[in-house]
Amino acid sequence: MGSSSSIRFFSTLAQSLSSAPLEHTHTDADECDLEQSDPDALLRECEEVLRNRPPRPHRDFVRTRASASHNPQIRVMQWNILAQALGEGKDGFVRCPMEALNWAERKYLILEEILTYRPDIVCLQEVDHYYDTFQPVLSSLGYQSSFCPKPYSPCLDVRGNNGPDGCALFFSRQRFRLLRAHHLRLSAMALKTNQVAIVATLQCRITDQIFCVAVTHLKARSGWETFRGAQGLNLLQQLNGISSTESKEQEQSIPLLVCGDFNAEPGEEVYQCFLNSPLGLDSAYRSLSADGTTEPSFTTWKIRPSGESCSTLDYVWYSRHRFSVDAVLNMPSEEQIGPDRLPSYHYPSDHLSLVCDFSFIQEPHRLM
Repeated sequence: MGSSSSIRFFSTLAQSLSSAPLEHTHTDADECDLEQSDPDALLRECEEVLRNRPPRPHRDFVRTRASASHNPQIRVMQWNILAQALGEGKDGFVRCPMEALNWAERKYLILEEILTYRPDIVCLQEVDHYYDTFQPVLSSLGYQSSFCPKPYSPCLDVRGNNGPDGCALFFSRQRFRLLRAHHLRLSAMALKTNQVAIVATLQCRITDQIFCVAVTHLKARSGWETFRGAQGLNLLQQLNGISSTESKEQEQSIPLLVCGDFNAEPGEEVYQCFLNSPLGLDSAYRSLSADGTTEPSFTTWKIRPSGESCSTLDYVWYSRHRFSVDAVLNMPSEEQIGPDRLPSYHYPSDHLSLVCDFSFIQEPHRLM
């Protein structure tokens, strides 16, 4: 995959975003023949490998005002983990030593973050080591998964790459049953784009509740605000179509969880489209603010040759009338992040993970 001929080939393809279909998507079968790993043992292994690195920033869960539900909680993680090829070959983190990005250790930092919080659902972006790392490791921990690569991933322009990056969705087999999975290629202004999404319909094995969870990664960079807005509208339309179909089959509305790196600040059009969508969505991390209407100051903080960037770009959207936000993982302080920002020896990505605890709000007719 890393030969110069393949780099030239994929670079040429990327010149024009045609309507080529999604390829090389993957969804696990429900069965898993792998021997199950002990998550505590794997966490200790991570800590041993990383013993010469500074510890990760300590973060606490903050209980919210809405945490009155007695239903079983669902822990959701949203995280752009930074594609290895981009971190080493394209992103230009000028204050991050190359040794800190060494995959042999950085993968343990990523796994340590996941294992520390033990989410029931994991939504990741910029995954370029799905097949050789995340799928086998997390499958052995009891997760079922689905992967959708970008049609023309910029990772393929990097020598020695590990294939295209994309979105990956993992969920606990013990907790959920997969009913359906959709791999979407997002459109903007009637044109197919390089951005994708996964939408999975899951059934909770404890409550029998059915819901949809989606993961996406919208177009990056300033100057593309209108484009991102069009992508967001297209995703909302497709989510509405999928949830409407599911609702007709279930004879009740299907709640949504939508996780992603939207590459958009709260003032952007795409954020407002989601906040004001007829799907009734809200952003879980707004519950950290005193008035419940303000996002955190940042979810990514990096230094590139163009300068320092401290932005809120990542979100966990949820159906406000169907889910209760019981707790969210708070953000580290500037002091914890450090003067060289992210990524670093103590944190593997330029984006911080978002972790939320949700519970279903019982519908009135189901209480009778």
